[in-house]
Amino acid sequence: MTEEIAPLPQAKKGHGGWRRLRRNRAAMGALWFLVVLMAAAVVVPFFLDSSLKETSDAVYEAPSGEHWFGTDINGKDLFYRVLAGARVSIVVGLAGALISLFVGTAYGLVAGFLGGKVDAIMMRIVDVLYSIPRVLFVLIFINAFDASLYGWMDARRLAFEAAGSEEVASLFGNVLPYRKIIILIVSLGLIEWLTMARIIRGQVLSLKEQQYVLAARSMGRGNVAIMRKHLLPNLWTVILTYLTLTIPAVILDESFLSFLGLGIDDPAASWGSLLKDGAGPAINAVKSRWWPLLFPAAFMAATLLALNFLGDGLRDAFDPRSRD
Repeated sequence: MTEEIAPLPQAKKGHGGWRRLRRNRAAMGALWFLVVLMAAAVVVPFFLDSSLKETSDAVYEAPSGEHWFGTDINGKDLFYRVLAGARVSIVVGLAGALISLFVGTAYGLVAGFLGGKVDAIMMRIVDVLYSIPRVLFVLIFINAFDASLYGWMDARRLAFEAAGSEEVASLFGNVLPYRKIIILIVSLGLIEWLTMARIIRGQVLSLKEQQYVLAARSMGRGNVAIMRKHLLPNLWTVILTYLTLTIPAVILDESFLSFLGLGIDDPAASWGSLLKDGAGPAINAVKSRWWPLLFPAAFMAATLLALNFLGDGLRDAFDPRSRD
């Protein structure tokens, strides 16, 4: 009669952490604000009058009942543009943070678990990459890939247009102004993973000495199986917490680069490009036009603040030193 092997012990689930998070009013308020903002950015533009999305003669009109946030230099409704910019900025933040999450988690997991010389070499690589200014890294990426990506997309547009596929050609034409955003997402994701890798490595160095990992080793489990089944499930709260803190960093980087004119191209918009467009008239000494600068800045600041509140709430809720 064969002896049954008892299941390996696992780390305790974080139900108490979710209870602590729900009791954190600042974090929950931030979460609901983000949910409402993202829902409004996706849904509301579809219900706005089509005339608000086009250029008009109503240049720099102050906020009113017809134009809640006023209009910009091209006579476009600023309320619509702020919501459209929210879509772009939040998508860039989420996509860039997800890239950094996958790269940083995998890198830190392998470095911490293998340890020794492998860990030392991998961490020295991280130190070298930390020394490279992120703006310089993104500028190199843009200069290296922007022209070739534009040429490839425009060639596909012309090819589909010549073949009579007007809808596909129009799709490529509509995506062309966003090509730099694609480069920004990839480049920002490839530099934001460094801190994630360090955090995950530190957690793995502690977790790999736990009893359930030692028991898995004694039963002959392979390194990949241990990392996938026993370490990674116990890192998800750390990963989720840092994800909410990485998103605002990516949004800020994108906004800064767009403010410098290195991001999204007109007529598309992000919060950074709207701030760039609004900075000129807002600081004009002859006539002050404050609304093109105020509303994008207010929405971006509120979003970054909410993400930081949510990240702090997650960190406090799932801190292993916390108690119910």
